Amino acid sequence: MKLITRGLASLWVMGMLLAPAAAQEPPRSDTLITGARIFNGFDPDLIEGQDVLVRDGMIAEIGPGLTAPDGAQVIDAAGRTMIPGLTDVHWHMTMAEVPQTTILTGDVYEIAARAVPTAERTLMRGFTTVRDIGGNSFSLKKLIDAGVILGPRMLVAGAPLSQTGGHYDYRLPHEVPADSTLDYWGRTGFFVIGDGVPEVQKRARELFRMGASQIKIAAGGGVASIFDPLDVRQYSREEMEAIVDVAESYNSYVAAHVITDEAVRMAVEAGIKTIEHGMLVGRETLELMKEKGVWLSTQPLLDDEDRMVFPTQESTEKWLVATTGTEKVYPLAKEIGVKIAFGTDAIMDPAMADKQGKFLAKLSRWFTPYEALKMATSDNAELMEMAGPRHPYRKGPLGEISVGAYADLILVDGNPLENLELVADPHENFDLIMKDGVIYKNTLED
Repeated sequence: MKLITRGLASLWVMGMLLAPAAAQEPPRSDTLITGARIFNGFDPDLIEGQDVLVRDGMIAEIGPGLTAPDGAQVIDAAGRTMIPGLTDVHWHMTMAEVPQTTILTGDVYEIAARAVPTAERTLMRGFTTVRDIGGNSFSLKKLIDAGVILGPRMLVAGAPLSQTGGHYDYRLPHEVPADSTLDYWGRTGFFVIGDGVPEVQKRARELFRMGASQIKIAAGGGVASIFDPLDVRQYSREEMEAIVDVAESYNSYVAAHVITDEAVRMAVEAGIKTIEHGMLVGRETLELMKEKGVWLSTQPLLDDEDRMVFPTQESTEKWLVATTGTEKVYPLAKEIGVKIAFGTDAIMDPAMADKQGKFLAKLSRWFTPYEALKMATSDNAELMEMAGPRHPYRKGPLGEISVGAYADLILVDGNPLENLELVADPHENFDLIMKDGVIYKNTLED
């Protein structure tokens, strides 16, 4: 069994400081994977008996009986199912495993140190691309892309924008009223508060200047946050339209944290393109979303054995209200034909983050295995393409197995199109994980 050894964050930091040349990936030889059954990210039926040639990080050839080039590494899939690398479009690399107390009492150095092993664990669950939808992950993305640390590709939103008293206003009670909107988390680019049209325009422009692929705002109340009720609308329509205008000037789009129907409708009318959560949205608003091509980026969060644990009773009560809508919104959106994306929104809990694949498997409550896998591969890739030229990975398609696509591949011991539960335990069932043509896990060779 070949498996990338997991290092401590401190060793990675030493490597960054002492050996910057290590950031350059070594030259890669061709890899030929033979005898696979392929789910290509689109079609409901497996393509039997296929070989896949990988060259320079991309898929070069697909077909039966391919000849291995000289010096190529050959891996026999032996009938295993090949699927594209999985994607998660509501991920927080810098918050997934960080306790809420760290956000209240810690600093960016602790958050950054915790994020390094989080990134590697995300990749080793088979998630080769994520849309990082809130938090200062720009340097983390840069170091992953450079090969300094291990992790998935990241389309980073940067600091989510919030109004005073909104979902991302994490100031402590004694910090309000304030003579400046930029608290510690604002100055370090983790959460940013902006009020009024000129200020939100400025903050949005700053985020794109930092390298954001898309913008994330709070358009309604949240669960984990302490000071905002769930039912409130956040940001006026004029403020949201101003942020949308900035995003469109960068040929990108805006995603909105929002849960309730009234707040979702205002966000859609303001030009928001992805609704993050939206558990309590109703039929008429979903029909408006379909009409305007707005994505429902919701998550299979339920009050079950995987429920989130909160430090306050108020957050627990908000969780119960929000998750009552999960069972309703999925089938209703599916019936109406709204575009639905897959994400997990794992935050502040390492155990929850480790269930990333389990949350994908939970989609079987409302979708066929094919529909769920398509959602977590080519559908999510379509959503991420809305970043246009701000999309940092445009050399080839993501989320599919086709000639010219990125070589992000997984070999599954079994057929997830028949048994979606296989993705719930990637450590046991994923025999090979490849990202960008580089093999990070391979149990098929001694």
